[in-house]
Amino acid sequence: MANINDSLQSLMQLDGAIVAAVVDANSGMLLGKAGTGLNLEVAAAGNTEVVRAKVKTMRALGLAGSIEDVLITLDNQYHIITLIKAKEGLFVYTVLDKAKANLAMARYKANEVQAGITL
Repeated sequence: MANINDSLQSLMQLDGAIVAAVVDANSGMLLGKAGTGLNLEVAAAGNTEVVRAKVKTMRALGLAGSIEDVLITLDNQYHIITLIKAKEGLFVYTVLDKAKANLAMARYKANEVQAGITL
């Protein structure tokens, strides 16, 4: 088990990592952040809305289960939102440079981090 800062530093070791954060989807607030080059306060609030919209849509469709992750692919970046299973309402947010990152490894690492994070 790792604390938030150690978990985020682990994500920042990924090839192409730009920023990483742990976010409370109930409030949109950052619980921890690492890296530079992106306004993480704005990203946390905006991605909270993404998570809420997906949960609402799943309910409207009557879909069972839970969200594992959400991948947003931009021209030059990957944005990965990984929900923390042990603590409903929290997620790990990772942004990577698309040209440098290995998407499969990044998703694996983000899932590993969410499973081992202590709050």
